[in-house]
Amino acid sequence: MKKTAFLPFLVLVTVPVHATAQDFDEVQIRVEQVSESIYMLVGSGGNIAVSVGEDGTFIVDDQYAPLTEKIVTAIAGFTDDPVDFVINTHWHVDHTDGNENFGGAGAVIVSHANSRRRMETDQLIELFEVRQEAYSREGLPKITFDESVRFHLNGETIDVFYLGRAHTDGDAIVYFRDSNVVHTGDVFVRYGLPFIDQPNGGSINGIISVVNQVAELTDEDTVFIPGHGQLSSRGDLLEFHDMLVNIRDRVQTLIQEGRSFEEIAAVNPAEGYPATFVSSEAFLRLVYDSLMEGNR
Repeated sequence: MKKTAFLPFLVLVTVPVHATAQDFDEVQIRVEQVSESIYMLVGSGGNIAVSVGEDGTFIVDDQYAPLTEKIVTAIAGFTDDPVDFVINTHWHVDHTDGNENFGGAGAVIVSHANSRRRMETDQLIELFEVRQEAYSREGLPKITFDESVRFHLNGETIDVFYLGRAHTDGDAIVYFRDSNVVHTGDVFVRYGLPFIDQPNGGSINGIISVVNQVAELTDEDTVFIPGHGQLSSRGDLLEFHDMLVNIRDRVQTLIQEGRSFEEIAAVNPAEGYPATFVSSEAFLRLVYDSLMEGNR
């Protein structure tokens, strides 16, 4: 797979490490209760949502494969039922590496159709130079959707839906309507400037659009489980949206003035926003490439 031009500009403070490079023995799974029947699990990788009740156990994302036993042990702290359903918010390894373990144990995996297509073949996450191998039959989603799928479990109406290309080309939003809890996957994160997987279908305009749509579907009482970071409010989501809009608009203006990427990076339209995960320059390259792709 051909690498894009932005790789030379990559500077990171912290880098998501591929499963084989981490010491998972040191990882602890922290459990936080979100509502009467919904919990958030934090370990290494994307945040996991867990819904429990008389209909079984439903989880959103499953982190890295070496953590599956710890995740199962954590879930056993509040339910005796095994995991019945796994929703993948997207295909990136830090959210799906446990698929083969949970799928092999009998859980039904669900994702957007584009995410399954990605998981069927080897993929490259270019920004971090991580190669993700195709999943086995056990690890592939058994149910896919193009627009939405609805579950009726544990006294919850759970809507899983796609609102367009955003972080990737297959992002799923999971809305626990009765508890008023939303898991956003990496469409919304709390580590500052986000990673947008532009070479694999992500888009700055897309992520802004999806965040805006999610804000319109929710209210001031909604609790958000972001892809990474702490439990959040709708106000946090709107601040994230405004950050993306401000940077996008600044970059677009400079492009219209005929500035090169190097000139735009020197101006640093992301100045003032936290770059604790993806550097300002790397993020600006993703925004620039995304906008230039849309202008072609």
